[in-house]
Amino acid sequence: MARASDNAVPPPEVAARALIRGAKEAMLATVSASGQPFASLVTPAAAPDLAVLLWLSQLSGHTRHLMADGRCSLLFVGAAAGPNPQKRPRVTVTGVAERVEGEEAASLKARWLARHPYAGLYAHLPDFALWRVVPQEGLYVGGFAMARRLPGSALRPDSGAVAALAAAEAEILDHVNAEHADAVAVIVRRLLGRAGRGWRMAAVDVDGCDFVRGNRVARLAFPNPVQDADGVRKALILATRAARGVAQNMGES
Repeated sequence: MARASDNAVPPPEVAARALIRGAKEAMLATVSASGQPFASLVTPAAAPDLAVLLWLSQLSGHTRHLMADGRCSLLFVGAAAGPNPQKRPRVTVTGVAERVEGEEAASLKARWLARHPYAGLYAHLPDFALWRVVPQEGLYVGGFAMARRLPGSALRPDSGAVAALAAAEAEILDHVNAEHADAVAVIVRRLLGRAGRGWRMAAVDVDGCDFVRGNRVARLAFPNPVQDADGVRKALILATRAARGVAQNMGES
């Protein structure tokens, strides 16, 4: 995951959201019927409002735990910068899991698949269902001895901005993919370090956007949260300029 042309240290809530939105995996802690805590590996995605989406099989132990007691927590961990794992950025989110049904489930399932396209091979199986965890509280650790507790209201993005982007997302995706494939290509290649042709934008939110190519996914984090479609446009212009600058420095035309 990369940020678009900004070296400033983001506020803890923005850094925590970046970890959640960019994660391909997380550790889920549930409570068994006996009260024994249980941890498992899950593949999350973040809804536009930062609710954590999980596509879970009812055959899994953690799903059965959530069906009986929705209380849970998730741990998202960033990349290591050195040999000490305690210096890795991370965020723990607590909340209550609920199963998502109906038309909303179909929409949010598409968002989850945008982060995990390989899962299309089994996403149709009848024992799977979509679950959602709305963050009630977060603990962000930016490194060794750098902890900040975040209430859910501070961690979650502005609801007005979320609604504005949700209403404009389809149009943004159509426009970028139809008119700016060259910009997508240079951003993905030079800012995100992913090779290959045919990348397209699959999702956008207040904190960044996801690009996909087959089963591969790359996320661009915006330097600051955006409020609307115009904010996305400006962030992508900055990212394109930065990527082209990198290309020029490497001697590319």
